Parts: sequence; structure tokens; C-alpha cells
Amino acid sequence: MDVNPPDKMVELAGNAGQVKGNLSPSQLLVRGVMGGAYIAMGGGLATVVGTGIGAAMGAGLGKFMAAAVFPVGLILIVLTGMELVTGDMMLLPVAVFQKKASYAQLIKVWIYVYIGNLIGSLIYASMMAFGPLRSFDSATGAASVNAFGQTAIGTAQAKVLPYMAAGSAGWLAALVKGIGCNWLVNLAVIGSMASTSILGKFFMIWFPIMAFVATGFEHCVANMYFIPAGMMLGATVTVVDWWIWNIIPVTIGNIIGAVVFVSMIYQFAYGKKI
Repeated sequence: MDVNPPDKMVELAGNAGQVKGNLSPSQLLVRGVMGGAYIAMGGGLATVVGTGIGAAMGAGLGKFMAAAVFPVGLILIVLTGMELVTGDMMLLPVAVFQKKASYAQLIKVWIYVYIGNLIGSLIYASMMAFGPLRSFDSATGAASVNAFGQTAIGTAQAKVLPYMAAGSAGWLAALVKGIGCNWLVNLAVIGSMASTSILGKFFMIWFPIMAFVATGFEHCVANMYFIPAGMMLGATVTVVDWWIWNIIPVTIGNIIGAVVFVSMIYQFAYGKKI
């Protein structure tokens, strides 16, 4: 059998957190850069696939088609062993609860992987903004934002401006969307440990990640790609707006979603009491 029962999944989650806690800052940073880039790869693909599809298929199916390709990022991270801070928001607390890691190690992992994810996301956003999201006139050579780039601009603005316009209610909405997102993301992460086969891991990752994207939840690392990519193409969003009205509340929500709804619940349900 290639299936691990839930109690074994929780044990494996603690073991994974222990391994990550023992990595050096440079290892965490490099793995974080790659993890951020991989999530951005899924984001870039979702932007291209989602362009114009809503008008042809309807809003719901259009969102589903874009969401269906986004999971490639987490699949790559899990199968290649790179780092994603939103997954580490669940794995390190489980390791701490099981006394396999310290709070100092938890903070170390979160900080270095977060920075690495940001760097990797920005690198890939730059590649997309100055590559596939622009077109060049065959006669003059002049560059212009193409249809995919316009989608990127619209996505960036939609992830910041409505929250900003709503004020404190918008900030809270971004936080709540962050909670829902990382609840699903970490069901994918811990769920992937239920299988020892690549195909099993693929499906356990794909469904929850597709669900969070199609539902419209917010992921801090994905937004380290989506929003800067749009900003580089002319989205009316400033760096301050990006962080205050999206990244900060979404990150807080992601932490709550991971720690409360996955780490604590699963450790209490299937592991030793916290």
C-alpha cells in the first residue's frame, strides 16, 4: 500500500519540520528563492490560461480553468524539496508541538524562507513582465503590453485597490481570505504525506490548491508574483499599497490558517496533546 494513515501523516509533518529547522540560513534562502519562483511559474501560467476565458466560458468556469493550472508551483516544490513559507507555517509548529524543533528554529525558517520566496517571486515576475506579457511591433520594434499583460495589470489592481477602498473592512477581508487560503494549502501539504507515490502526491496537492485559487482566497507568496508583475506593466498600485493592503494582512491570515486550522487541529486529533 502507498497510503499513510492520518496519525502517520502528522508524524511525517513533524519530521519534515525538524529537517527544515536544522537547515542553515543560506540553504533556507536558496530553497526559498526557488520555491517563490515555482509558485510564480504557476501564477504566470494561470494568467495566460485565464486571459479571455471568462468571456468565453463564464466567470465560474473561467476561474476554474486558471485555477486548474496554478498547482504546478506547489507540485514542483513538494517533489523537488524546495521551500514555501506558507507550508512551513504549518510544518514548523507541528515540529515544535512534537518537541522536534524550537521556537527559534521556527522563526529562523519563517524569516529566511519568506525573504527567499519574495526574491524568487520578483525574479520571475520581472521575467514575465519584460517577456511574455509584452509584445513587440514587427515594423517599429516598439514594445506594448499584450492581452496577457493586461490581465496581469487587472489582477494586481483587483488584489489591492478594492481592499484599500474599503478601508479597515477591506484589510480584514484580505486577512480572512488569507486564513481560508492557507487552510487549503496546508491540507494539500499534509495530505501529500498520505501517499508515497508521485501520482498520489500530485492529486492530493492539485485538488486543494485548485480549490483555493478558484474560490478566490489570497496567498502571500502568490501575491509576491501577481501584484509586482502587474505593477511592472503599469498597474496603479504602489509598493506601500501592495504591502499594507495585501501582503501584510494576507500573511497574518496565512499564519492563522496554517497554525490554527491545520497544525493545532491535526496534532491534537492524531498526535500527542499539545
